[in-house]
Amino acid sequence: MAGLILLIGVVTSLQFHPTPLMIFLCAAFLLFSSLGFMDDFKKAAWQDPSGISGRTKLVFQFAFTGVLLFTLFRSFSLTSDITLFHGVQLHLPVYIYIVIMLLFIVGSANAINFTDGLDGLLINVAIPTYFFFFMISDNLEVQTFSLVMIGCLLGLFLYNIYPARAFMGDTGSLAIGGSLSFLVVIEKVEILIPLLFSVYLAEQFSVILQVWYYKRTKLRLFRMTPIHYHFSLKYGWSENKIVMVFGFISWVSVLICWLIWKFAL
Repeated sequence: MAGLILLIGVVTSLQFHPTPLMIFLCAAFLLFSSLGFMDDFKKAAWQDPSGISGRTKLVFQFAFTGVLLFTLFRSFSLTSDITLFHGVQLHLPVYIYIVIMLLFIVGSANAINFTDGLDGLLINVAIPTYFFFFMISDNLEVQTFSLVMIGCLLGLFLYNIYPARAFMGDTGSLAIGGSLSFLVVIEKVEILIPLLFSVYLAEQFSVILQVWYYKRTKLRLFRMTPIHYHFSLKYGWSENKIVMVFGFISWVSVLICWLIWKFAL
């Protein structure tokens, strides 16, 4: 549960900018972190490797996300428009937008949680994503929050890199997933989700495809999922190589997203 160290970032962010938007960002982080903490605590204290049931997690995640989306619409004038390119927008009914974002945020939070499977992997992939929001945002709160999260992740990386001496657990990974997903909504870059979250989505869809393929054929599509294990078992990649390659892919994805945002959105 070393992910609790990320709470330092939340406190630091609030100290710098105790504004409504910063409080919202920290609240989103803490809600998802609290759910992860309950899961980690049950695993550690009760010696229960399954932790909280998947259904219970989903119920809480959908509830937290619904409340936070309602707050964005009610207090921060969030619109249901999705920018496609150069000011061209897709106008969606509010209820359709909310359903789509509910599924995206909960799905992404869990996808990012899947990425936390090797020493240093999630940190190495998440830092570029936070850096993207630091680069594109005009909101001082988003810039501060993203920069502070990068600083906390770099500090934790020293202890989480292989061989790890500290593990962030669901306490950290779900919080990262929730906060990054809401940054997408706040900055209105929904169109960039497939590329910006490419590593996280690859991890999640590898699990979904594995289950679907096995149910149909009784064969495995990958040696093991999430997909980072496949590269280890089939190709013999070391943990450090997987972490470096996935981190590089994340940086490339962020660079392409920034170019699209700069010149096409």
